[in-house]
Amino acid sequence: MEDREGLNPPPQAALALAEAAAIGFTLSCDDQTGSLLRTLAASKPGGHFLELGTGVGYSTSWLLAGMDPASRLVTVEKNLSHNRIAIKHLGHDPRVSFVTGDAAKFIAELLSPEENMAGKLDFIFADTAPGKLTLLEEVLSLVKPGGLFLVDDMLPKAEFNFMPDPRYIELTNRLENHPDFFITKLNWASGLIIATRKV
Repeated sequence: MEDREGLNPPPQAALALAEAAAIGFTLSCDDQTGSLLRTLAASKPGGHFLELGTGVGYSTSWLLAGMDPASRLVTVEKNLSHNRIAIKHLGHDPRVSFVTGDAAKFIAELLSPEENMAGKLDFIFADTAPGKLTLLEEVLSLVKPGGLFLVDDMLPKAEFNFMPDPRYIELTNRLENHPDFFITKLNWASGLIIATRKV
């Protein structure tokens, strides 16, 4: 079985990736991760989704491809030019809301008494430092029982001479030992950890 064939990316993914290449943006997820995002999104009908780190909307397009009509996604990106590309290709979809701003501030807003989103999200994809390398507990507190939390890029990369990043080692250890979540580590694609809040 070849797990990099037959993934069938959504049409918007190719458009976003082409624009990413044109501006030299190389941080989009790979197709394998995108395929998993789509599959997991389809398991949460009517779900509330959060993506931290929109980039140019590549992973966003995969999430939307798996979501049903009743699901809603909020995606956060601090870089305005990157967010404009995502909005250009995906902004017509009423299921997604784009936020341009600092993810750490947005996380704080979700946990504020006014928003009170603790324990209410079905699926979080954390693809930027806040919620992944910082504010982990705060973001995990947003996940409802049975909800999913996914991080990628957990494997060492060639540009860093394959040296493990201690921040990712700490993240792995914290998720492995978290009392409220079951996790599965995948030595696959860019390296993934899927966590599910215990019911």
